[in-house]
Amino acid sequence: MVRERGVCCALPDVDASWAEETSALMKALADPTRLTMLTALWKAKQPVCICDFTGSLNLTQPTISHHMAKLKEAGLVDSEKDGIYTYYRLRTNLPLATRRLVGQLIGTQIPGAD
Repeated sequence: MVRERGVCCALPDVDASWAEETSALMKALADPTRLTMLTALWKAKQPVCICDFTGSLNLTQPTISHHMAKLKEAGLVDSEKDGIYTYYRLRTNLPLATRRLVGQLIGTQIPGAD
């Protein structure tokens, strides 16, 4: 390819909303605490109480809540309140690409992702 000096070539089209969403997902997963929490939720058979995270990770409730808020913002987890406790679970309707990515990161085979 011969380039003419001072003339720029157009980039291929990239969906800007895809880039924003994927960036938010990658940012949420880039923290070791959040990745640990997400892995625990991935492997859990039932919702996990926030107090279980504070006890297991030796972090305060505000710190755990901050990390959970980031995971919720990225669309990875859902929560429900029961009295004074909040329970978290992996979002059930994660997009297939997100499930595949998380499964690869965790090293777990994903049913129905073939």
